[in-house]
Amino acid sequence: MSRETLSHLNTNTLIGNTDARGTAWHYRAEEQGQESNHYPGPIPVADVERRLFHWTAVSRRVAVETPVDASRSASSSDYGTTHWQPLEDRQAICRDDTGAVMGIFAPGYQMHQYREWLLTTVADILDDDLCISSAGVLRGGAVAWVEVSVPESITTPEGVVFRPNLLATTSFDGSIATTFKRTVTDVVCDNTREAALAEDGQDYRVKHSRNSMARLGDARQALALVHTMAEDFAAEVAQLCATTVTDSQWDRFLDAYVRTRDRRTDQPLHGRALTLARNRREALDRLYRRDPRVHPWAGTAHGVLQAVNTWEHHESTVRGSSRADRNMLRTVTGGFAELDRLTLRTLQGVLG
Repeated sequence: MSRETLSHLNTNTLIGNTDARGTAWHYRAEEQGQESNHYPGPIPVADVERRLFHWTAVSRRVAVETPVDASRSASSSDYGTTHWQPLEDRQAICRDDTGAVMGIFAPGYQMHQYREWLLTTVADILDDDLCISSAGVLRGGAVAWVEVSVPESITTPEGVVFRPNLLATTSFDGSIATTFKRTVTDVVCDNTREAALAEDGQDYRVKHSRNSMARLGDARQALALVHTMAEDFAAEVAQLCATTVTDSQWDRFLDAYVRTRDRRTDQPLHGRALTLARNRREALDRLYRRDPRVHPWAGTAHGVLQAVNTWEHHESTVRGSSRADRNMLRTVTGGFAELDRLTLRTLQGVLG
């Protein structure tokens, strides 16, 4: 189950361009009250501020509850009472509307307000070719994102349909730094992928440090990345589709990617661990050879990457949250980018 309720997802996330993208998995009209969270076209900037970012994070003092016992009490009348000891080296980051505590940090922690760091920055780059396609808050407001996208999907000569995105995200619980990240939704499978797979240059991160406000201007300049994504991703797809993978190389990739021996001891897996590994291998092979989201590119490096990415997005086991929440957080934290790089490194080892 999701850690977020259906009511929360239908009132604290906004989904745009549904005429082209369809509705989100959590869409429930009865949970939305008088105003739908789904938009046929772009999401207005004013709606993101009014519906999601209408509150401000504030710093509150932190104190520790200290019971008074008889051995330390100067007066018997104090016995059983509770005193509070302020902690000068800690601050609580809270919502000013509900008072909810989102995180506790040292005094040097710098809040990055959602309206300023996520909404104002992305609004500066919006034009006829770019629009807000989704936005939301999770974990009681502790994590938020705004996604900018092109309204219409793009098709490469190899038949890959994709949509360039820019993801702006930050948190008040310490889980992620403020990040401006370019991603690509592979529309045939609804996979979120990096626009390019290089280690450097694909995102811009700002830690919540005391001097971070001085870097807000640099963050605005970094958003220009969104204008180069389509060309970069199309070139990447062309290269991957031109890289041949034979059936024997695909089998060797599965041997290397889905290990049936313990990584530490190199002993064969047994029991449930072996069953899970075999099931994963069979699922990947099925996707690669027969699934319409992957099979058109079987025999190429793009097909290998698509098979792994599709399995991770749609079929892998999810614990502690919903699949959609897990996928969103993996995108925000760079988990899927690392997955793509691991897949290609493994394939490159097979191809030599």
